[in-house]
Amino acid sequence: MQTKTMAAGGYHYIPGVMQYSAGVAALEGYRIVRARFFDVVPMKEAFERIAAHLGENGRPLQAFCACEMRSPGQFTEEGFAAFNTLYAETLSAWSIMEGDDNPVARSNICPEIGAPEEPGFHAFCYTVKDENAPKTFAIAGSGEVPEGKANYRDHIVRPGETGPDAIREKAAFVLDEMERRMGFFGGKWADTTAAQIYAVHDIHPLIETELAPRGAHRNGLSWHYNRPPIVGLEYEMDCRRVFDEIIL
Repeated sequence: MQTKTMAAGGYHYIPGVMQYSAGVAALEGYRIVRARFFDVVPMKEAFERIAAHLGENGRPLQAFCACEMRSPGQFTEEGFAAFNTLYAETLSAWSIMEGDDNPVARSNICPEIGAPEEPGFHAFCYTVKDENAPKTFAIAGSGEVPEGKANYRDHIVRPGETGPDAIREKAAFVLDEMERRMGFFGGKWADTTAAQIYAVHDIHPLIETELAPRGAHRNGLSWHYNRPPIVGLEYEMDCRRVFDEIIL
């Protein structure tokens, strides 16, 4: 598999599933900027604010290349499919998606405490022109299950188990997937500026056994006390190499 180019947006991406790509990287002459909302913004309002922000910065809607979402609780597989269809409607209206080919990377996780009342945006990424830009990328969130299967429940690593050894194995799978995705852009942990973990289980033993040996801890680790988006998943991560971050 090779990356594909979203020329109108100034980035290329790793083809994934209908709901998101596996990651994005800015094309030469562009860099990625990350904007975080001060509070989670409901999806419809967030899309309106994102469109306005892009316009104010002279960027087309297609420059929207990645996002981090928050949801009230874990979805069933059927509920997740319905949510993704609704989310994708805007991307199609913005001429970002063509059919089921979605170039936008995404994480969508569920706060265990203080969850929003409806799905919304925590942060988003977009490209800006910069002839002297360093390499930038944003890797989509992954839980402990391969994408593209007929369902999630039959392919989860150590399904139904949350003991220390099971969590370690789940984390190892996700770390492998992060490295695989970064590899499409010639990236590795030494290139990242941030790594985020989403789990409600004790991750401290993983720092010495899984995270630190790979170098994933180089900038510290942002641990969000959140669950992955689908019932049955227990551990998720994403990472990025982004030098410009703002709060809206």
